[in-house]
Amino acid sequence: MIVCVCRRVSDREIARHVRAGMDFEDIQLELGVATQCGRCESCARDVVAQCSACEPVAAIQLASSLEHGALALG
Repeated sequence: MIVCVCRRVSDREIARHVRAGMDFEDIQLELGVATQCGRCESCARDVVAQCSACEPVAAIQLASSLEHGALALG
């Protein structure tokens, strides 16, 4: 879903940046979200908050899958 119409930024793109360790202000600078008309700010912040809440689990799952991959290769 497109969150920021002005900059054509999707929720997936915001989520990808959150998973990379960025907070809302970093994403705002990187993608330009909520820098023009501002109508998307609350939705963009909601996406960041939702992704931040699940980030530790995703990080654990990623680490686990990388560890299993390394074991399979080793």
